[in-house]
Amino acid sequence: MMLEKGNKRTITGWVFYDWANSVYPLIISSAIFPILYETQTSIKNEAGRTIYDTISFLGREFHNTEFYAYVICLSYIVVALISPLLSGIADAGGKRKLFMQFFCYLGAFSSALLYFFHADQQVAGTPFVIGWSIVPLFFGSIGFWGSLVYYNAYLPDIAEPKDHDKVSARGFSMGYLGSSTLLIIVLILTVFTKVISIQWAFPLVSLWWISFATFSFSRLPKTTAFQTDKKNLISSGYKEVFGVWKQIRQNKTLKGYLGSFFMFNMAVQTIMVMAVAFANKEVIGIKQTDLILCILIIQFIGILGAYLMSKVSKLTGNFKALGIAIVIWILLCLYVYQFVWYPWQFYIAAAIVGLVMGGIQSLARSTYSKLLPETKDLTSYFSFYDLAEKIGLAIGTLTFGLIEGFLDIRTSILALVVFFVLGLLLLIRIPQQQAHETSN
Repeated sequence: MMLEKGNKRTITGWVFYDWANSVYPLIISSAIFPILYETQTSIKNEAGRTIYDTISFLGREFHNTEFYAYVICLSYIVVALISPLLSGIADAGGKRKLFMQFFCYLGAFSSALLYFFHADQQVAGTPFVIGWSIVPLFFGSIGFWGSLVYYNAYLPDIAEPKDHDKVSARGFSMGYLGSSTLLIIVLILTVFTKVISIQWAFPLVSLWWISFATFSFSRLPKTTAFQTDKKNLISSGYKEVFGVWKQIRQNKTLKGYLGSFFMFNMAVQTIMVMAVAFANKEVIGIKQTDLILCILIIQFIGILGAYLMSKVSKLTGNFKALGIAIVIWILLCLYVYQFVWYPWQFYIAAAIVGLVMGGIQSLARSTYSKLLPETKDLTSYFSFYDLAEKIGLAIGTLTFGLIEGFLDIRTSILALVVFFVLGLLLLIRIPQQQAHETSN
């Protein structure tokens, strides 16, 4: 039985999950935790430049941002390995909503446990020691990205193809607005009034995420099982995933788009994770208030960017709109590498990031949903979308960390330019007639 498309109540519930879970990528991945992590694992000189950032974990030494990149990379690999199997099981057994809830709660409770994160330098001049308090970051990332597999799979089930861009943009815009609201609340409570310490931001993320997700779960419908033999449910999951792979290989447009998405999204998500680390190390004299203000600029301009990209795609088609966004990203990376040395230059970069960040994410999701065939195993198809995303993210963050380990963090930016260029070239290679037909 197919779910009802165009139901306003269901769509509102779906959109509100973006409002609920977007506090994780903002406060945990981009703003508060990276700043706290950098503060506890580095020493700066009077000019604000990092002069020592070596940490020790299980007896091995790393640059702090290098290690951070590896932790995130490992979480992406885990999600990439488990999501195809679990997605097939979720569709076959009608458990999409249940799996989405599991990963949501895993991410939310892990976020709360980051309250206990600490790094110690027992003797001056020795590496900062990071214990197991970093582990919740690993599981929080798995929970956030794991829940998105099932969340994204609802889009083609609840909205008509002509509405995918609009509904996807609405979700991302609600996410930007909701997460910005909580960040402002956190800043008022911790920075301006000092009612609570900054570590309380992480339990607040958990409370916000679970509370609004509960509203979403009350409106999102259960999916219908099409595999009644529970003994063969796991093997059915494997069969569904393998079947999706065979179908994708035969669809040149879908295959080409996934290749392009793999590349450009690798760079986009790596920037989201590592931007604060870059600013802390490379932008002379930047303060924590500057970083938070830049992140808020990205959030609020991102609301406009998501809707603007939706309008551009309506005029030019999805593929051309994505191409325009990728070109802007390439120019942005080159600008950051060559010219961003002072806070005012970083503010300009933040404004441009906001304009294209929400737009390219929203359009990437809705474009993929438009390209999907009529099928009962939508979650399995979105697990491939997620698989491409997570493997790309793992490679992106790993490359970023390795380049910093061997050279420096500024040179890591050039690797992102390569990913964007490859994504653009693959996008251009998609047959134009098919691209036009599936983008409108």
